[in-house]
This record gives sequence, C-alpha cells and structure tokens, in this order.
Amino acid sequence: MTSVTNLGFPRIGARRELKRALESHWRGESDAAQLQATAAELRARHWKLQREAGVDVPPSNDFSLYDHVLDTAFLFDAIPARYRALAAQDPLAAYFAMARGLQQPGIDLHALEMTKWFDTNYHYLVPELQAGQGFALRGAKPLAEYREAKALGIQTRPVLLGPVSFLLLSKTVDGSDPLALLDALLPVYAQLLEALKAEGAHWVQLDEPVLVQDLDDAARAAFQQAYARLAETPHPDILLATYFGALDDNLALAASLPVQGLHVDLVRAPEQLDAVLRTLPAGRVLSLGLVDGRNIWRNPLDNALILARYARGHRGDDPLWLAPSCSLLHCPVDLA
Repeated sequence: MTSVTNLGFPRIGARRELKRALESHWRGESDAAQLQATAAELRARHWKLQREAGVDVPPSNDFSLYDHVLDTAFLFDAIPARYRALAAQDPLAAYFAMARGLQQPGIDLHALEMTKWFDTNYHYLVPELQAGQGFALRGAKPLAEYREAKALGIQTRPVLLGPVSFLLLSKTVDGSDPLALLDALLPVYAQLLEALKAEGAHWVQLDEPVLVQDLDDAARAAFQQAYARLAETPHPDILLATYFGALDDNLALAASLPVQGLHVDLVRAPEQLDAVLRTLPAGRVLSLGLVDGRNIWRNPLDNALILARYARGHRGDDPLWLAPSCSLLHCPVDLA
C-alpha cells in the first residue's frame, strides 16, 4: 500500500494571518482568546487544504505560536525558574517571555537563547535544563489539536520532537549531561503517547533529526533506552522521522528501534536508499522524503518517481509513504 503524507505545514497563513495576530496581541490590541481563535482557524484551514490536496493523514501539533522546540519545553514543564512565577499567573505570557523576553515595571526577564535549526535559516529557542530537574505534562496541546482535527472529520498524526533530540538540542545551565535527564523525561512522553492512543490517534510522529549527525556511544544508548521504554506503554504506532541528511552510521540503530515506521530524507541523501532498503525490517512503514521541504522551486518529479518505484519494487507489499523531505515549515504557504 502506498500513501501520501506530510511531516509539517507552514504556520504563518497565506496572508500572514498569524504574524498579524501575534503582533496585535503583543501590542495589547487583542487578547489571548482572539489570538487562539486565529490560530484555530489557521489549523483548520491547513488540515482541510492538505486533505483536499491528497494527503491521506495530515500532521497535527505541527502548528506553533512561536517555535516547536519551545512548545516541547513548555509542554513538558521544562520552564526555567525565572519564568515560574509568571507561568503560574499567565501561561501564555510566560511562553512569550521565554521566546521574546519581558520588561515591565518590576519584571525583567530575558529570553531563551536562539540558535540555528540544523543548517536551515530557521532558528529555534534552546531549552534550559539542569541536573536533577523533573518533567510533567503542562497542558495538552497535542491532544487538543488532535481533537480539533477529529471534530472536523480529519484523522491526523500528532507530531512531537523526540525525547533524545529534545535533550541533545537543549543546553544545561550547570554543565551537566542533558542525557542524564532521560530517565525523568521518558515517563512523561509515555504518558502523552498513552493519552493520544486513548484519544484515537493511530500514528504519532517522533522527530529525531539528530540521527543524521555523528553520535557518540552515550547518545546511541539513549536512543535504545528511550524507545525500549516507550514501547512498554500503550501508544499509537510510531513514525520515527529523520531529515536534513543521511542516517549513515546510525542507520542500523534507527532500523533496530521498536517503532513501526521510519522516515528518511531522499532529497539531501538519495544515496542512502539502497542501504535503507537492505536494513529496514520487513513489515515496517518506509516513508520516503521525496519532495524538498526547504526549496521554493518546482520538485523534479521524474527523480522522485524513480526513487518511489525503486523502493516499491524492493519492499513488496510493505507500506510505503510518499512525503516531503522534512516539514514544509521552511516553504511559503502558497508552495506547500
């Protein structure tokens, strides 16, 4: 079976509606309810657009008011101490303070550090962690957005930044090893996955882009530990999503993890396809990143079709998904 899917959709809106709504809110001209209403309208429009374009299962929880890595930190209560008092009073204000800083009479909060999202022009907010900290579910954004789409009659695949990438893309303020926090983080991921399954989600997408980087033995062991732990809990089927390069030395690791599907980037690294076809166990979903998620130019469909047909010929009746190389976050809405 061959299906068409997507890893993520641009947030801003075709007429930059999100940008205007955010700026209005930051100027004090609109309240949180008005901002959230605009966000919900954009999400609904984007899900419908993708379904009409032939995407079988669009992603959800790919939408963000500011940054998806910040969303992950906030979701798991990885909120530095300086924002805690504000978060208890006004969570949205604390979220934006983490993103932009906040200077008011009696308040002087500097923002989280911002750095490049791999080799893209997108910049993400770097979570601040410290040794011994705990994690907990704060709110239910992935569940809420899954329910929004479900109410529209659209089955979606919730997207989360995976636990190992989240830790490795964070920084510790005390110089400790972020991977030492994995034991504390995994039960919260498991709790969320179990809740998504109970809500009716068939699949969840866990983005682990650090798998295309050089990993040391500790990071490799963290992947094995993390996904073995998540497999113990009731959960939707897991699509492990990698992008921005080839898996190379991490291919055997990725293929060995107890997940139900693997996404690979064949735009940046088409040469990895043969190795993926040899290594991925039978019965797994193979998601092929065939459309450049970072390019404004027309995709060379002839090349994509050659790769898709080649993969189909080697995978037999195993499920094959056709997808962009990465989230379409990096593309203008009109081209997504």
